[in-house]
Amino acid sequence: MMSEIRPKCLFHRTHMSFTGRSSLDKKTILNWFKNCQVRWRMFRCSCYFLSTTSGSWNKSREDCGNRGGDLVVISDDDEQKFVFALTETSAWIGLRKETEGSWKWVDGTALKGQPDNSGGKEDCVQIWGNSKTWNDDKCDAKIKWICEKALM
Repeated sequence: MMSEIRPKCLFHRTHMSFTGRSSLDKKTILNWFKNCQVRWRMFRCSCYFLSTTSGSWNKSREDCGNRGGDLVVISDDDEQKFVFALTETSAWIGLRKETEGSWKWVDGTALKGQPDNSGGKEDCVQIWGNSKTWNDDKCDAKIKWICEKALM
């Protein structure tokens, strides 16, 4: 089944990047839901996991890696809406300050703009699900996290 999904997912990602529209029918999408593990939720070509425990940004990233993924990288408004809907509390996402004023996602892409950066010692980013906003915080704060794992 996974061998069938990978080419379709790759085509879907390419189609989405050029047209902004899905290339998949509902039946295909429903079949893919079976490929996300228990407690993971599917959106587009990735599975997402909300932790049940709390930890630092580094512990969160390590846990996501142990699960075969990484902290979530939010690529567009639709993915952001999906991620906000996963939790009503705070959760780490895969964005961190590399140097002052330079924010990078865990996949190496740079963020355009920046979180609020109040206080200057807040180098990791969380979402606030209840208010649908991002916030930078101290990386050792103990909160939940959201992992993302690509289907392909």
